[in-house]
Amino acid sequence: MGTEISQSHFEPADFAAFQRRLAEETALLGRWLREASLPVRPTQGGYELEAWLIDREGLPAPAIERLLPLLNDDHVVPELARFNIELNGNAFDLQGDALSRMYTEIGSAWTAARRAAQILDLDLLMIGMLPTVEQKDFNLGAMSPLQRYRALNEQVFQLRQDMPIQLDIEGRDHLRLSHQDVMLEAATTSFQIHLRTTGSDETVRLYNASKVVSGPLVALTANSPFLFGHDLWAESRIPVFEQAIVIGQSDLTKRVSFGIKYAEGSILEVFEANLNRYPILLPVIFDEPPEALAHLRLHNGTIWRWNRPLVGFDADGAPHLRIEHRVAPSGPTSLDLIANAAFYFGVTRALLEAEVPIETQIPFATACDNFYRCARDGLDARITWSGGTQAPVRELLRDLLLPQARSGLAALGIDRAEIGQWLGILDERLASGQNGATWQRHHHARNGGDLRAMTLAYREHQESGLPVHRWPT
Repeated sequence: MGTEISQSHFEPADFAAFQRRLAEETALLGRWLREASLPVRPTQGGYELEAWLIDREGLPAPAIERLLPLLNDDHVVPELARFNIELNGNAFDLQGDALSRMYTEIGSAWTAARRAAQILDLDLLMIGMLPTVEQKDFNLGAMSPLQRYRALNEQVFQLRQDMPIQLDIEGRDHLRLSHQDVMLEAATTSFQIHLRTTGSDETVRLYNASKVVSGPLVALTANSPFLFGHDLWAESRIPVFEQAIVIGQSDLTKRVSFGIKYAEGSILEVFEANLNRYPILLPVIFDEPPEALAHLRLHNGTIWRWNRPLVGFDADGAPHLRIEHRVAPSGPTSLDLIANAAFYFGVTRALLEAEVPIETQIPFATACDNFYRCARDGLDARITWSGGTQAPVRELLRDLLLPQARSGLAALGIDRAEIGQWLGILDERLASGQNGATWQRHHHARNGGDLRAMTLAYREHQESGLPVHRWPT
């Protein structure tokens, strides 16, 4: 979805031609995987950080067209709404002091973007969902002026036969509403963690391990309890995004989902599912050879699995596979973000090195149930782990998964001091029981329920740079 397109209206012939190209490129990827022709290279990590452009009152400021020229940085790009922004990181070999270098990069990019926003008398906020936003803010006039987003909206509602989007989320409060475009997707901003595998054989286990850890990770990182004045889930971004783009009612065609099963023999199964189950939304024909996989990559970009396999290309043109782990919200601070990424990098490596694959110990239905329990209840969730053991997720993280993350980071070659520094932040977060969601709820309860005041206090604490477990309410 990061590729801009030149048109937003399509004819039946466009869909047929795109389907042929998609089938050809899927078959080509299958051949590459069967022949193990993807080069084996060091494990790398990266990220995408989405954020909100806000005014002095903490309200959304649709001004992305004025901000981007001030930055003049190809790594900073527009998102669906004119009050959203995305910062893209570089890929880092996961060894030595990679986590601190990643932190330095994200800090520099964030500082530069904020300075540019402040020239406009605006600011940036990294938070899963902006508590002050109202439904009226999500209108087509606030859509980024890019053809791909207008085309997406047109195609989604053509397939829906112009039936409005329905949100129905039951949490601490119950939110029900109708909406007539895809703009509600812009209510959700995330910190997407990328992990490149060393080869095709490893990708299946990484994909499955990523699904297994999604529940505990979303509990650890939750930062999105409020939408339109309603207190919903600890990570309400999950149900909002899933319900904001719905085409058909079948689990087989949900554009945003946890999925229906683990991958079994090859990650190609996911791309074959894309080909066979998901209607084409953007049938743009590219003048590129099949080896560029342009149509496969664009189509994959319109299916937002919480764990999404991606095909990318290195600077030398060689293809690679990576997993985009999409479950963590934006914020609260850069320290929290890199600590969250460290956990994901480390715990998945530990699970990959285990003799018994974790997906054989935790059924897919259990991993899926864990994910939604953790999104709803955050650090108060109780989930099921290997052997059918039930435990509070906070205890599971403290006693099992954080130690595994430590061993996994060590196996990657991350420096011992780095491991202690970044996972130490998570030790303290678990000890305090305070992530972004719990801080927001505590502040809201103790200060008269004023969401605007809470948002401004959140911004002030974010500016301090202290990790969220140290924020006073």
